[in-house]
Amino acid sequence: MADSPNLAEPADSRLGSARRYLRAHPWVADAAVAGFYALNTYLAAIDPYQPLSVPLAVSLGVVGSGALLLRRRLPMTVVAVFVALTPVALLASGHLGGTELGIALALYAVAVAHPASGSWTAAAVAVAVTTAAVWAWQDTLLEEIVTDDGTQIALVDERITSTFGIVSLALVGVALGISVRLRRERLADFAERAAALERDRDRQAQVARAEERASIAREMHDVVAHSVSVMVRLADGAAVALERRPDQARVALDELSRTGRAALGDMRRVLGALTEGEVPMGPAGESRNLREVVEGFRAAGLPVKAEGLGLALPENTGLRLAIYRVVQESLTNVLRHAPGTPGVSLAIRQDPGRWVVDVVDQGTLEPGSESGSAPEFEGAGMGLVGMRERVGLLGGTVHAGPFGRGWRVTAELPAERSAEEQS
Repeated sequence: MADSPNLAEPADSRLGSARRYLRAHPWVADAAVAGFYALNTYLAAIDPYQPLSVPLAVSLGVVGSGALLLRRRLPMTVVAVFVALTPVALLASGHLGGTELGIALALYAVAVAHPASGSWTAAAVAVAVTTAAVWAWQDTLLEEIVTDDGTQIALVDERITSTFGIVSLALVGVALGISVRLRRERLADFAERAAALERDRDRQAQVARAEERASIAREMHDVVAHSVSVMVRLADGAAVALERRPDQARVALDELSRTGRAALGDMRRVLGALTEGEVPMGPAGESRNLREVVEGFRAAGLPVKAEGLGLALPENTGLRLAIYRVVQESLTNVLRHAPGTPGVSLAIRQDPGRWVVDVVDQGTLEPGSESGSAPEFEGAGMGLVGMRERVGLLGGTVHAGPFGRGWRVTAELPAERSAEEQS
């Protein structure tokens, strides 16, 4: 996880270095805009055709530049300031004095900060008010436009050119502001979708880890419940036979050692999956066949009568291991919960379209009594739950419950599942 890329980073990485710097230091851009407006006012003051008085130029430059420094926080107010400066400049000099540029810069800030409808409304009001002021108070100058040979073509009213300039600059300012706003919204949406994808990836990783923990828990239960139960019975049997029948005690101890080594190997494999991501997580005991499993239970004192052990199990690994686990878990439950049972029958058969595993015990035969009783299952139930989950993943079912004086477990698995998964 630590090495995974942050999906939300491309939103900023797409910006150039200059843009990233300006986003990190917005005051630099504000100062540049204010300075640009002050320069425009200075140029208007020294215009030989329409000069502004020094006090007026200084007043317009100071007030306008100061207002533009606040354009991010109070864009509408800045627009109102420049709209108010327009009639002041007109009444004092008869000219706009560069206020039309200030209006455009302020409208750009409005369009960046507000939706398009509000931006266009502000632009319309600003243009209408300033245009009315131009036509009311600007000097009416008629400019002759002549050709190279001196022929007069037309007379142009300066108010027309001022109106055109106001409208054009306002449209450009609003259009650029809306474009920037839309781009920022797209980047923000991209970042949000990237963050959502990252959150979804984290949730999927959590689900995968939970499934892995559940799988490890099932594997540990399979190893511990089966092997330890068999080992305890073997140890008890060896202790009883140690003095009177040492040969049988030695056989039981040999089987105990073998079972313990097998369990230790299985536990190492399962626990290795916690630290090594490439460790196979197939069920433990895959290399052992059903005959060895049944013989191990017989050595532990369980009278198992088995049918179908010679059948060729399906080639599909999941189906074969499910059959293996059902047999192992069912016999383990008998060993744990029905000690001393007079008999256990195990039947494995392949019916048309399905595999059936049937395990039936005859209940616990208490010492000194002539009748047996059904085993009491007071454990956590992890074994039955694990069986049902494993068989259910293959489309099969497991039925478990009292049967006569004992307990019966029947598992049915679809045989065609193997062919489907192999194709």
